[in-house]
Amino acid sequence: MAENVQQLLRERTTDDTVGLKYGDREWTWREHLAEAATQAAAMIGIADPGRPLHVGVLLGNTPDMLRAMAAAGLGGYILCGINTTRRGEGVVADVRRADCQILVTDAEHRPLLDGLDLVGVRVLDTSTQEWADLLAAAGELFPHREVGALDTYMMIFTSGTSGDPKAVQVSQFMVLMAGLNLVDRFALTAEDTCYLSMPLFHSNAVVAGWAVAVASGAAMAPARFTASGFLKDVRGYQATYMNYVGKPLAYVLATPEQDDDADNPLRVAFGNEASDRDIEQFSRRFGCEVSDGFGSTENAVSVIREPGTPRGSIGKGLEGVAIYNSETVEECAVAVFDATGALANPDQAVGELVNTAGLGYFTGYYNDEPANNERTRHGMYWSGDLAYRDAEGWIYLAGRTADWMRVDGENLAAAPIERIFLRLPALNRVAVYAVPDENVGDQVMAAIVLQDGESLTPADLEAFLAAQPDLSPKAWPRYVRIAADLPSTATNKVLKRELAAQGPTAGDGVLWTRSARGRAYRRV
Repeated sequence: MAENVQQLLRERTTDDTVGLKYGDREWTWREHLAEAATQAAAMIGIADPGRPLHVGVLLGNTPDMLRAMAAAGLGGYILCGINTTRRGEGVVADVRRADCQILVTDAEHRPLLDGLDLVGVRVLDTSTQEWADLLAAAGELFPHREVGALDTYMMIFTSGTSGDPKAVQVSQFMVLMAGLNLVDRFALTAEDTCYLSMPLFHSNAVVAGWAVAVASGAAMAPARFTASGFLKDVRGYQATYMNYVGKPLAYVLATPEQDDDADNPLRVAFGNEASDRDIEQFSRRFGCEVSDGFGSTENAVSVIREPGTPRGSIGKGLEGVAIYNSETVEECAVAVFDATGALANPDQAVGELVNTAGLGYFTGYYNDEPANNERTRHGMYWSGDLAYRDAEGWIYLAGRTADWMRVDGENLAAAPIERIFLRLPALNRVAVYAVPDENVGDQVMAAIVLQDGESLTPADLEAFLAAQPDLSPKAWPRYVRIAADLPSTATNKVLKRELAAQGPTAGDGVLWTRSARGRAYRRV
């Protein structure tokens, strides 16, 4: 049995089943990996042996990206995924932080590098004659090294929702085990096709998409995600499995429903951060199983949904997962709920999700000792995610550590308010965050996106909020913005810091507000 990604890929080199679909072209696994081996030999051949063999990739979800991923695995060097939505000095910072000596890009993304100081980094464009000549001159592949299970396969940058992105060292073992576990969980085989529309420079697509295909021998169908093109792609590629992260299910559900939506081959959608409502509606509308879990790029804290998971909960944590007060370094109290179902003891129950057993699969951020120290305090891994747990062990997210709001002397968490807002059928997406109070503390603000074709009036919202028994009067947003969209990362996570930086009066869309003690909203 394979013990790392390198060995797993070698097992596919003689596989003549379809391994890659793109447009109207197909490659067998044998053909795809032969091309990848040639690329690996070329990268090793031009690398400076005195520097770490780190190859950056600034590519979209294309065969070029999949070849680069397989090449790094076969060649035993480290691939560094560069976020294609980063710009200017952000790109330079990531390339430098990851110590890339080679950066592979294509005609689409090459202009993003214009004018940037990348001295010491060899930039290669896959659309050029230089690249074709380099591959033509490559000889037989002699791997840079035979890797071990805990060696780094890929550096993947965090999404940057709460600060500058950090380069997570993703181990060979983590990718291998994620793929094997999901293949077993969903009974995937070489007869399946994995739809890879989440960014391949991010961990979700690597461990919940690419690794699944490599482990099962299923075909890969890379694509650029669009809500309008989703079903056409699924049908065209005969995709049976997909991975997701963030809000893509909500984006798809915002498109007009058709009578034949369930007439498609999709069997399983696996991912994280979907709401209960989106999970249920996507499963019904498209006739597939939707399985949602909780995890991060670091993969140090894992929470699994299981049968009986209550609405609003993300499941139960694996061994070692607990909720701690970051100041006292003590485990938080069990959540207590009042007669309406609202959390009655947030100050005692809400804390940070931690792994008391250590770091899990997390092998550290590359070249970032302050971030490593922040995440690995007191012999535990601290996730930066707020949560609370009920008496039966079910865990509920409360947001990121930056999502605490202090309103009229009371601590509020954003995520429970967002879950309440999503009960409103007219809403597609919502972000709740703090804006400064004119006197002291915070005020609650909500930015909402409506379903296509839906409308909402201030009176509608007032009536809805008043009908929610578990919504504290202090949790009524002082400001509500009706927006066409919400700023988000490439992995579909809302950038609340951008919303908060706009304050209550800046930003696009229609703004409603209410008086400090009133409940009636009016348009500003």
